[in-house]
Amino acid sequence: MTTETQSTEERTQKLEGLGTRRKRVEDVRFTQGKGNYIDDFKLSGMLFGAFVRSPYGHARVKSINKEGALALPGVRAVLTAEDLKPLKLHWMPTLAGDVQAVLADEKVLFQGQEVAFVVAEDRYVAADAVDLVEVEYEDLPALVDPNQSMAAAALVLRDDLQGKTSGAHGPRKHHNHIFTWEVGDAEGTARAISDAQVVATERIVYQRVHPCPLETCGCVASMDKVNGHLTVWGTFQAPHAVRTVASLISGIPEHKIRIVSPDIGGGFGNKVGVYPGYICSIVGSIVLGVPVKWVEDRMENLQATAFARDYHMNGEIAATQDGRVTALRVHVLADHGAFDACADPTKYPAGFFSICTGSYDIPVAHVTVEGVYTNKAPGGVAYRCSFRVTEASYFIERMIDVLARKLDMDPAEVRRRNLIRKEQFPYTSALGWEYDSGDYLTALDKALNTVGYASLRDEQRRNREAFARGETRKLMGIGVSFFTEIVGAGPIKNCDILGLGMFDSCEIRVHPTGSVIARLGTISQGQGHATTFAQILASELGIPAENITVEEGDTDTAPYGLGTYGSRSTPVAGAATAMAGRKIRAKAQMIAAHLLEVHDDDLEWDVDRFRVKGVPELSKTMTELAFAAYNNVPPGMEPGLEAVSYYDPPNMTYPFGAYVCVVDVDVDSGVTEIRRFYALDDCGTRINPMIIEGQVHGGLTEALAIAMGQEMAYDASGNLTNASLLDFFLPTAVETPSWETDFTTTPSPHHPIGAKGVGESPNVGGVSAFSNAVNDAFAHLGLTHTQMPHDHWRVWKTAERLGLTSA
Repeated sequence: MTTETQSTEERTQKLEGLGTRRKRVEDVRFTQGKGNYIDDFKLSGMLFGAFVRSPYGHARVKSINKEGALALPGVRAVLTAEDLKPLKLHWMPTLAGDVQAVLADEKVLFQGQEVAFVVAEDRYVAADAVDLVEVEYEDLPALVDPNQSMAAAALVLRDDLQGKTSGAHGPRKHHNHIFTWEVGDAEGTARAISDAQVVATERIVYQRVHPCPLETCGCVASMDKVNGHLTVWGTFQAPHAVRTVASLISGIPEHKIRIVSPDIGGGFGNKVGVYPGYICSIVGSIVLGVPVKWVEDRMENLQATAFARDYHMNGEIAATQDGRVTALRVHVLADHGAFDACADPTKYPAGFFSICTGSYDIPVAHVTVEGVYTNKAPGGVAYRCSFRVTEASYFIERMIDVLARKLDMDPAEVRRRNLIRKEQFPYTSALGWEYDSGDYLTALDKALNTVGYASLRDEQRRNREAFARGETRKLMGIGVSFFTEIVGAGPIKNCDILGLGMFDSCEIRVHPTGSVIARLGTISQGQGHATTFAQILASELGIPAENITVEEGDTDTAPYGLGTYGSRSTPVAGAATAMAGRKIRAKAQMIAAHLLEVHDDDLEWDVDRFRVKGVPELSKTMTELAFAAYNNVPPGMEPGLEAVSYYDPPNMTYPFGAYVCVVDVDVDSGVTEIRRFYALDDCGTRINPMIIEGQVHGGLTEALAIAMGQEMAYDASGNLTNASLLDFFLPTAVETPSWETDFTTTPSPHHPIGAKGVGESPNVGGVSAFSNAVNDAFAHLGLTHTQMPHDHWRVWKTAERLGLTSA
């Protein structure tokens, strides 16, 4: 059957464009073990780097003796801060406007901090040499509680900042203070709370957690001294930003630096920032003239790379007796660790935390966030969320439940009464965000009806009666969560990294035979970009997705872009892809008009071709037009069919969802069984339903990990007590329940294809659904709130405090 005789439906199916459940093209090499990861790189003459790390949380470095290590056969160099000082590389800028020690300069500020860098002929020799570097420390008291950081008698942590009264984000009011950030109407909120009929208050802590990607961080740096070119292959979520930072730090012209991100085994925000291992590998290669590889082990990754969360929130929510919220106020203490290395490409030091009014029509609100230093690892990354959005969503969703308990109302009903209505969009929140679109009540009703919410509440009442009679030792909990996320970090008015606007890019070349190559400034870490971006172009260009290749991650070939994190790929790079495709289609339309001898306004687009209006048999397919672009274009037109788009979105996008979690809690063991988890997401236009479902499954599994067990725990001396996977909770198939996924579709009105992004949403909405369910199990006993994580021990302790455990 020729394309001329194929129906419109058949031609559309052949494209495998938007809405198609197309299988991921990336999986062919991954399932065959053909992935190309950093540890697969083996270059001629390559050496291996390893760090000497501090065993202390806080200490003076009195001396470093590297003679024993240098005497070990195979050791080529041992670098310390003293070696980096002549190069002015012993400190590096962070993405948050602070500076961070590359190698400890006179003082260590967290356990695992990099003190010296050993370069050897293989990693085993490097590991042995690390043990031979003798470091004399003077142990100092550690400060690990952010609530004590700004006490009058608190130790000075950052000697390099002593005496400085201002930082990157304004005045500093204490030697361990980083910033104070406020947004909203302080006076109006105070007045509304004072006049309120009901006020509920709660202290809510979102504990420090870690993204813990499957592949740890690493790089291979290779300096070609003949032509002055530096190439770095690494686990980078933002290759172009890393190139810019590397140029700023090293002084090497940016056009002589090539950054390549090959396959990456998960990122989740952990691979956005720049780590000392990258800088030391580059320095090692420059000094020694050969490639240097650094790959951290799992304990190093947990101990020293960027954490997430660690937000301590005190909230007040005011309402009428019938459950209408009238005001919201929150004060946050944000623990940033030893350096403010927060990977937060927004113009706000607390990221998008001001989305904390959530999905609700709250008239007035006020937020204050204070950042402080402690003796913990630095960072603050968007662990599968969009820059403090999950903290904000967790806060408001717990506060709504707390309010419901105080009002003695059903938590779902309180949500229903306060959700923003469909006719209110575009909606401007009390804290200044313009929500693009939504149909929240439809989503909530669909979720509650699908799970049989009323029947579940009836079952819960019977369960509580049976528990009171001693007929069961399990309590049933039902957690409802309704979230609105703010994603698509891109509007230059809201976002930047070191002054770089958060646009993104796509460059497309259509070859004479009709095949396409698209290069983007993003980098996939499992999101399926090679599959979905090809589908966007298939619909835009009328060329089958199987004939479209997507390339990312190489700064020598990709147009400048700001990388992949915070669900920005589809909202920003996906838009750039669509816009570049439309530029090509517009040129192809002029070529078609030339070939068909009509005006281009007389043509209409039909799936994969342009046809003459009213004369459908006169048409030219995109494959035909691709060839003509190289031999028969209109007079004065340049040959070829190429386009590039740099897209600065006019607004963020606002995906949302309604989740319901049902649990059974065994009060005698603290074991929580996830009986059912239903997740309804609205991410606007759905590009590939299969990939969306996979992203939701993955995000929910990480939400399960965070809510039910993950925590980076430090003792009073600054020792990380769970720096291995023996103690840090990663769910397996045993712990992970079956996920039910569903959707509604509310396209974004300002996005070229209406897409909003979905990769972060299940983590944002899932955590509060789990926590709400566990808290709900005990709510009838007067319990208002318990802190995460809800592991077996903590849940059992809650039951014990309530007098529920057996003797």
